[in-house]
Amino acid sequence: MPITTLLFDLDGTLIESNTLILASYTATLEHFTGRKYEQEELLPFIGPPLKDVFQNIDPARADEMIAAYRKHNLEHHDNYVKAYPYVTETLQQLKQAGFKLGIVTTKIRETAERGISVCGLGGLFDVVIGYDDISQPKPHPEPVLKALEALGSTPEEAIMVGDNYHDIESGKNAGAKAAGVAWSIKGKQTLAAYKPDYMLEDMRDLLEIVKEEADAENGKLSR
Repeated sequence: MPITTLLFDLDGTLIESNTLILASYTATLEHFTGRKYEQEELLPFIGPPLKDVFQNIDPARADEMIAAYRKHNLEHHDNYVKAYPYVTETLQQLKQAGFKLGIVTTKIRETAERGISVCGLGGLFDVVIGYDDISQPKPHPEPVLKALEALGSTPEEAIMVGDNYHDIESGKNAGAKAAGVAWSIKGKQTLAAYKPDYMLEDMRDLLEIVKEEADAENGKLSR
């Protein structure tokens, strides 16, 4: 079956927001714990839902910490976030070619849509699935399956693209193909260990991947 649908994580995949995320964690944790965390300590917090991160640190104050994190994040959001190189033009080409595009993120949908707008990606996505739209976050298959259902697509015709193992496993758990991005803040080799079907060196690689998939499908049909 040819690829018709491309699902994307947002932070660290389409938009460079890791600097903002790390700054928000740093400010929040310094306020609540009294010490400044090193970047190496913060990296595991990129990807999982905020609820999981803060409950592991201090269950009694998790809700307060989430509120403080979001306040810092929103106050500084627009000055930090920007699309990664080649993201905008690649998504525009895919959209014009008729591919269905969606976002699957652990951010709440309102904040995700703000990032999409600030980075000039508005109007490109047919669905946005946020943390508040699901009961089981990535790596559970639910977010990917919910996006596919909204798009009228099956897992066999979709690729889930992300910068974290949660994205790769969520895509695979849903029965879709998965692509990692080499610019992940956690490192290309970290993602490669989860055996994605593809590894993108930059977003333009997706154009070649969908072309190769289409050529392979046409080859099967012509036999």
